This record gives sequence, structure tokens and C-alpha cells, in this order.
Amino acid sequence: MSAPIRRLLLAGLTVLALASTAHAQGRGPVGDAGIDGFGDDGQLYQDQNGALYVRRGGRYLPYTGRTDFVRPAPPPAAQAPVAPPPPAATLETDPTVQPRPGSTPPAEGLSPLEAAKARAVLRAPDNEPIDYAKVYGPITDDVFPVQAFNYKKMNPAFLRQEIAYHGPYEPGTIIVDPRAHQLTLVEANGRARRYGVGVGKQGFSWSGTATVNSKQAWPDWYPPKEMIARSPKLASEVDKLQSGLGVAGGLRNPLGARAMYLWQGNKDTLFRIHGTLEPFSIGKSVSSGCIRMINQDAIDLFSRVNVGTKVVVLN
Repeated sequence: MSAPIRRLLLAGLTVLALASTAHAQGRGPVGDAGIDGFGDDGQLYQDQNGALYVRRGGRYLPYTGRTDFVRPAPPPAAQAPVAPPPPAATLETDPTVQPRPGSTPPAEGLSPLEAAKARAVLRAPDNEPIDYAKVYGPITDDVFPVQAFNYKKMNPAFLRQEIAYHGPYEPGTIIVDPRAHQLTLVEANGRARRYGVGVGKQGFSWSGTATVNSKQAWPDWYPPKEMIARSPKLASEVDKLQSGLGVAGGLRNPLGARAMYLWQGNKDTLFRIHGTLEPFSIGKSVSSGCIRMINQDAIDLFSRVNVGTKVVVLN
């Protein structure tokens, strides 16, 4: 897949602009009928992981055909109106369809797990006043159920808060203060949201500026080989997944319910902002460098930031 396509990693399914002589003549990516032959069908989409889908008959089917005709969408000022991302209700699937391996021909539709993850990515933020009993309560309508968090046992400094902000960073910026064990999302009108986090233990901490390169709901976790070698217990827990040895997304995955992947330029920092299996580690320096959050907070932050968000980790 070309670099321009990889840069189009957006939350949800995003319409890709199509340009080629073949398309002008009515030949699309899924056959001679092309885009015009399917009406609204035949349009190409890309999810938050970079996977391509084509719409056919109101469904979104995995697409592995030609991609040389795909170009990035033009700047907003010159961009023609396009259909909005499909609502979660349209991501129906045949329950008999098996999950799609990464390098096999397209399946006939999204698997139930893929469809559930697509709906989770599109989850809207809760903008009601923060009520801890509600925001840290159980979440039963996600890909996997999230247990309630006993917030009464947590230091209030590490619980979600709405605060005033008059600092130097623009709205939309994520600021991580490892010493305070707090993450702040700058919002408009002098406001911000602050969350407690766990950060890297001594020798594993880092600082600098990065960018959210991609976002995933209930992602697979691929620990480095060095980490597996250091932990015999971990070696017994990893399985062979489509991209190597790892732990499949789910209730025993250390990345939890959501993960935001941090890059510097064109290089993966290997650090993430993610949920956790150990919510009472929030407020401590215990991780291997990643920034961990209570799962309910990770879901909330995930719903408020886009790919391309600036992340500043203070020194």
C-alpha cells in the first residue's frame, strides 16, 4: 500500500477520492459496472487501521484490488461534498462469515468482531456533566464488556475532571505530565479535560512531541521480542496472530479497550496511549513507557481525538 493511502488513517470508515481515466469511463474498482453502475455502491472506504472496503448493496466488503487509482482527498476548501461515514447501523454482517485473515482474498462481508470494532470506533463522546457513578460504571454495549471501576478507592486527582486551561497549547492538543501522572486534552474556550494516567517506570520513560498516527478499538498487542524474553509468564500467554506473536484484542489484552499509536514523523515511537487491565496502577510509574488509562477514560479520550492529534509529553 502506498504512503499516501497509509496517511489516510482516520477514525471510522472514510471515503477515499478516486481519480483515473478508467473511472471516468465508468469502470470502478470492483468490476466493469464501476461506481456509476452501482449508484452509491462501488465507493471505496478505509477504516482506522488502513484496511480498504468497497460498498456493495448497502454493505461494506473488504477490498484487496488495485489501489493505484486512489489519491488523497483535496484540501477542505476545494473538496467536493462526499457522503458522511456510514452510521453504525449500516455495518450489518452475516454471522456465518468467518474473520478475514490479513492476506487472503476478501471475505463476503465483515465478521461480527470487525463490525463490532467498527461501531466502537464511531462511538460518540459523552458531553454531559461528569458523574463518576455513570462514567466509571459498566459499559455493556462495546465490543467486550467493561467492568465498573471503583472510583471511590482512587485518589481524586487521578479521576476524570473538567478544568480551566490557559496554557500555551492549542485546543485539540494532548499534554502528558509524567510527574503528575496526568493527561490533559485541551478544549476550546479556556477549558480542558484531565485524566489520571500510569507512565513508564525508571529507565522506560520518555518525553517529546508525537502525533496520533492511528487509533484502534480493542487492538491486538504485539510485545517486543525483548519483552517476551524478559518475562517467561508472558511467553506462555502470547499466541501466533496474523502479524506475529501477540495477545488478541479482548479482556486479557494489556492494551485494554482502546489504543492511540504515537509516531514522530514517519517513525513509530512504539509508545501508546491505551487502556489497562490494572486500573489501580493509574497514578504510578510502572509501565514499559506507554501511557495507560482507566478503560472508561481511554474510551472517552479516544472518542474526542482524531488521527493527527498532537501529543506533548513533558520532561
